Amino acid sequence: MQKLKQIRQTLSGNYAVAYAVKQVDVDVISAYPITPQTTMVEKLSEYVATGELQAEFIPVESEHSALSVVTAAAATGARVFTSTSSQGLLLMHEILFITAALRLPVVMAVANRAVSAPINIWNDHSDAMDQRDTGWIQIFAESSQEAYDTMIQAYRIAEDLRVRLPVMVNFDGYILTHTYEPVDTLPDEHVKEFTPRVKPPFRLNPDEPVSIGTLAPPDYYYEVKYQEINAIENSLPVIEEVSKKYGDLSGRYYSNVEQTSVNDADIVLVSMGALSGTARHVVRELRQHNIKAGLIRLRLFRPFPIKSIIDLISDAKAVGIIDRAVSPGAVGGPVFMEIAAIMKLYGIDVPIVNFIAGLGGRDVTPSDIKYMFDELQLTAISGKPKRPVYYIGLRGWNP
Repeated sequence: MQKLKQIRQTLSGNYAVAYAVKQVDVDVISAYPITPQTTMVEKLSEYVATGELQAEFIPVESEHSALSVVTAAAATGARVFTSTSSQGLLLMHEILFITAALRLPVVMAVANRAVSAPINIWNDHSDAMDQRDTGWIQIFAESSQEAYDTMIQAYRIAEDLRVRLPVMVNFDGYILTHTYEPVDTLPDEHVKEFTPRVKPPFRLNPDEPVSIGTLAPPDYYYEVKYQEINAIENSLPVIEEVSKKYGDLSGRYYSNVEQTSVNDADIVLVSMGALSGTARHVVRELRQHNIKAGLIRLRLFRPFPIKSIIDLISDAKAVGIIDRAVSPGAVGGPVFMEIAAIMKLYGIDVPIVNFIAGLGGRDVTPSDIKYMFDELQLTAISGKPKRPVYYIGLRGWNP
């Protein structure tokens, strides 16, 4: 296959996402600006104002309205986009459920940010984790390049008639949204060819009236919710298929669960988002000292890639899960609880440890990652962790 000529641009994560949305040629954009997402929608409004993108840009007074607008527009068959962050995503909470249950292919970028209180504009994953039960497909990007690539894939996944679900593309606030890196972009015609328009199975049309989102009494509600559950569970092979086809086009292949040196690893860390780059760097350093460390990077969070996780962690001697969010009163962070449940259900007898790190933009350094691997080494030797949850970098906490 002849190598596709791509255009290398220096883009921030926000601009990379906006550029992908322009190339996908959406019909309707509605968003309410919130730090650190703001420059993304500013760039999109500029595209519309200059005529580079023929779309309706609808300013609204809140994030609740922004998602309501694109949900309604998607119901008419329009290709739509919105984006938000932190409290804005929480304000969308009610409509997130509705968009998924109506099986509308809305695509949203979330610049991940901590939630209040106290007020904090820096990165963690609290906002996205709070929405994990709303029925949206959730993908976490590690870099601005991946955020660009994932946005294009998201439309193909969401609009696939085997899926018909909204997709949330998460990428770390400030760490990616406001830093610049070289991003290889596809020619417009190839993006257009990769994301063909799909005729929706139903839509609001005055010539063929239908009702959407009507009352469902107990005789019907349960079955409708099960169809939604079934759809997101069955989306897994479609996500893999789209990723493979995108890789064939761009040369950049992504897996739902990416691994570094896991095959023969004794101690394994699980991470998400941009933090994974730091963890990968530490793994390579440890390998130079003959320490069998490995890294699993979760790219897909919903649907949760159960089988891939089982295959990668079963032979380890200790596994650590990094959560950049908390679940107060629970046994650990959200990702930790997912993996702990899998291990119990599938009989995987490997000691696991939860590392809470990076809340509210707190730096997670290579030394922090090294400390986690040190604890995993002790856990592997003793066969059980000293404690189930570690709070990395927290002042006044003595492990």
